[in-house]
Amino acid sequence: MTAKYRTTNIAQGEYAVSESPDEIISTLLGSCVGVCLHDPSTGTGGMNHILLPDNCGQASNSASIGVNAMELLINAMIKIGANRSMIKAKVFGGSCMVKGLSSIGARNVEFVNGFLKAENIPMIGGNTGGDEGRRIQFWPHTGAARQKLLGAAMMPETVVRPKAPEPEPMNGLELF
Repeated sequence: MTAKYRTTNIAQGEYAVSESPDEIISTLLGSCVGVCLHDPSTGTGGMNHILLPDNCGQASNSASIGVNAMELLINAMIKIGANRSMIKAKVFGGSCMVKGLSSIGARNVEFVNGFLKAENIPMIGGNTGGDEGRRIQFWPHTGAARQKLLGAAMMPETVVRPKAPEPEPMNGLELF
């Protein structure tokens, strides 16, 4: 008999926590980063979905922004019984989905790594970077995580434009 799990899907700027052995938290990531936190001493865990490492100069307390997203997740875990000193992390995402346009994925990963180090939260696993999207499933009660790669970004590296017609010479001068 297959175990039945209740799945909570989270999107950009969302997070979820649980201590239930019957729950999975799931998300889809591209350049965003998903941080899975787990306290093995209490069987509590949670995951967030970080859109940006900082607020890019705008005043914001959005749950999709780095520090806010991490603090909301940690505080929610503590509310359901997690022991702050026992929390461990797995980090996923941070892909470069469109080559040459942005380094936001790398900046997201850099932010999370720095935050975890500053907060003394050991990173015990995960997968970041590359150019593929990911589906992440996290079992908060056990701390197990599964990643499915979704394929490389399908954006062309160069844009091909139709060639303009050659200008006609005018009085022996060629304009270009």
